[in-house]
Amino acid sequence: MTGRQGPELSRRSLIGAGLGIGAASLTAAGSGQALATGSPGALRASAPARGYAFLAAAMDAYPDHGDIRLTQSYTDQAGLFSTAFTYDNALALLAHLAARTPAGLTRATALGDALLHAQHHDPDHDDGRLRQAYNVGPYTFYDGSPQPDGFVRADGTVNVGTQFGFTGTAVGDMAWAGIALGALAHRTGARRFLDGAVRIGEWIERTGRTDEPLGGYKFGVDGANQKLPFTSTEHNTDLVCLFGRLARLTGDRVWRERRGRAEAFVRRMWEPSGGFFYTGTNDGVTVNKSPVPEDTQTWTHLALDSRRHSRSLDWAVTELAVQDHAGRTNSTVPAGQSYEGVTFSSASLLANEDAPIADGQPKPDRNGVWFEGTAHLALALRDRGTRGDEPRARRLLASIERAQELLGDGQTVGARPLPGRSGVVSASSPLDTGFGFGYYPYRHTGATAWYLMATARFNPLRA
Repeated sequence: MTGRQGPELSRRSLIGAGLGIGAASLTAAGSGQALATGSPGALRASAPARGYAFLAAAMDAYPDHGDIRLTQSYTDQAGLFSTAFTYDNALALLAHLAARTPAGLTRATALGDALLHAQHHDPDHDDGRLRQAYNVGPYTFYDGSPQPDGFVRADGTVNVGTQFGFTGTAVGDMAWAGIALGALAHRTGARRFLDGAVRIGEWIERTGRTDEPLGGYKFGVDGANQKLPFTSTEHNTDLVCLFGRLARLTGDRVWRERRGRAEAFVRRMWEPSGGFFYTGTNDGVTVNKSPVPEDTQTWTHLALDSRRHSRSLDWAVTELAVQDHAGRTNSTVPAGQSYEGVTFSSASLLANEDAPIADGQPKPDRNGVWFEGTAHLALALRDRGTRGDEPRARRLLASIERAQELLGDGQTVGARPLPGRSGVVSASSPLDTGFGFGYYPYRHTGATAWYLMATARFNPLRA
């Protein structure tokens, strides 16, 4: 087990699996008037507009199941049915804010209210927590059992994702929801969103704070409400932003102390000789030095804005760079196409290409591109802005846009066709993360949201 998400909680486990952005190009998609597949409008729409059309379609996939709704995370073909991960929905909310249009604000507000509904109407808890994921539409599970409800059940409680075991609560997922609600509170001035973010911060303080030697905040709880022993660099990086944002919005100095505790842990994970951050710790005493993931290199820059630690971006660019094409072992990229970017971790480059990633899943391509990570690397490079960063970021964004154009055709959400050429797949080919799960070429809310924030130069982690 690593210092990151374990199998019990991973929002990523069980997955079967145009550079400028203008307000005018976003209005139609952001308003929910999704472009029809193959329509002339779809052919003319910019890549960001088609990204927003995907987010709108994934949010509106179950119109007969109420106005309070979340966004389905993956297309139906991923095999997770109507699962809506809390993390993905926080990203979708932030991407809608990045559009800076009235339609985008309307969608962001609706997602914020849905997260608050989940916080106030959990079937088992009333302590401010959110679950790892929810169901947002009906389906029949693999064992033949029906799941007939939408996001909100008839009794008003939210539809927790019990079929896949997505019932625990991870500090990182909570932090991202709090970051999104805090950003929405800042944009709208609505007190309810700040109150929800504060409740999240207090739950993390009560549940995650640790006095172990390495400090920081621990992982969260599993579905049985048992605390998990790991401490994640990624999670504590998220808390640097959340607690910093709460300090600014509330004026309460206690959040500054909590931000300092999370930041101190992150800085302890720094490896100066290599210029990168380790993943975390399993026991609060010993640093877990392998695998080394990509997101702890990019998110740390976005949250800390530390010139001393910005070398982590160079490490990711150099050590995790991949190029995927049909000639690669186990690649699923069609002939004549090629994609560049980064992979998930140092272990992804050493994956066993002769064995499936997990039971019933395909064999991995060591050079599969992780588009979610490629997008936040592009954003981090644009944010750093040193010599060569912008051209490199543009190449990465162009690769993502080719993927949106060409990969994942024919996929659906809620059995409904998607707008033409909309939404970014999570990976160019089956990809082994090295943390016990994989990514696959299914269109993904999270990857699409990070792409949209990168095109807009919208840094969600800067408090």
